[in-house]
Amino acid sequence: MPLYKTINPTKNTAIYIWQITESFDDLNTQFLTENSANRLQGMRSELHQRGFLSIRHLLKEAGYSDADLYYDDLGKPHLKNGKYISITHSFIFTGIIVSDTTQVGIDIEKQRDKILRIAHKFTTVEDYNHLTNDHDLVRKLTIVWGAKESLYKIYEQEGLSFLQHIYVVDFNFHDSQTTATITFERKVSSYTVHFLEFEGFTCVYALDELL
Repeated sequence: MPLYKTINPTKNTAIYIWQITESFDDLNTQFLTENSANRLQGMRSELHQRGFLSIRHLLKEAGYSDADLYYDDLGKPHLKNGKYISITHSFIFTGIIVSDTTQVGIDIEKQRDKILRIAHKFTTVEDYNHLTNDHDLVRKLTIVWGAKESLYKIYEQEGLSFLQHIYVVDFNFHDSQTTATITFERKVSSYTVHFLEFEGFTCVYALDELL
């Protein structure tokens, strides 16, 4: 069972990360609701199908089933018991974060040079001119993107802009965390953002509270 990592940021919050090494048939062993079965059937990529199924295995690790999960009109996942959940999938890794007490967001991204070409769309690239090593720049930008993606999943408001409304305070890689703010419709919200790197991937997660 490739449960790759578990993390407990607080006593009421748990993160589960899965490395997808199994075949579709090996993963397709759990009961799916009719809606989930239809979604699975409509996926053209087997990797996406395997990712979808691995998330159901992560739900089981957290004590839930596919039937306990539903999505709102904006596509945000919820648990029927009222606890909070966020979900992510990138290539061969999937992850969920579940909290009893607070809104949460998680993002896993593969570290790719592609981010250098699109960075201007989500951050002020000039803030990172001190990084002369492209590899470190890719790492940093991937963390910044993941932070903003995680916060967007928490805030989930139409019109929220990664570039204009979400600011991530600069950080050192060894800190493993930073802070970020969302300034939207005259309201300012602050968050702690945590990050880790493994096997060429970056995982970032945020909680709707400063830790």
